[in-house]
Amino acid sequence: MTGFGDVPFAAAVKPLVDAMGGEMVEPDQAGPDDVVLTWEGEDVLAVRLPQLADSLDHILLALERQRGKPLAELDRKAKQEVVRILEARGAFSVRHGVETVAGALGVSRFTVYNYLNRENAAKGK
Repeated sequence: MTGFGDVPFAAAVKPLVDAMGGEMVEPDQAGPDDVVLTWEGEDVLAVRLPQLADSLDHILLALERQRGKPLAELDRKAKQEVVRILEARGAFSVRHGVETVAGALGVSRFTVYNYLNRENAAKGK
C-alpha cells in the first residue's frame, strides 16, 4: 500500500481489494482496465483487478487458509462443500476451472463433476 498510508479511504478499501486478489496503484498509473476510485472529488487510487484465472487461484488459497490445511487433505464431505462454495462464486465459468479445482482438491475432473451433479440434483435442478 505504498503511497496510500495517509489516505483513510485507501485503508478502508484495502481488505476488499486484497480479498479480490486485486492491487492498489496510483491513479496516474491506472491502465484502461483498472478501476479508479474517487473520494470527495479527488482520484485517490486505482484498483487493478486480477484476471479470472488468477482470481480462482486466490479463492483456492483463501479456502486453504480458512481450513488450515491443503484442500487435497480434506475429507470427501469437506471437498464437496468447497465445490459448492466455488460453484456459487462462479469458479466453473473460468476456462479450465474444473481442472484447476480438481488439481487443488487432489481429485479427478470426473469427481468434481460428480460433486457438481450431486449438488444440482439436491437442489432439484
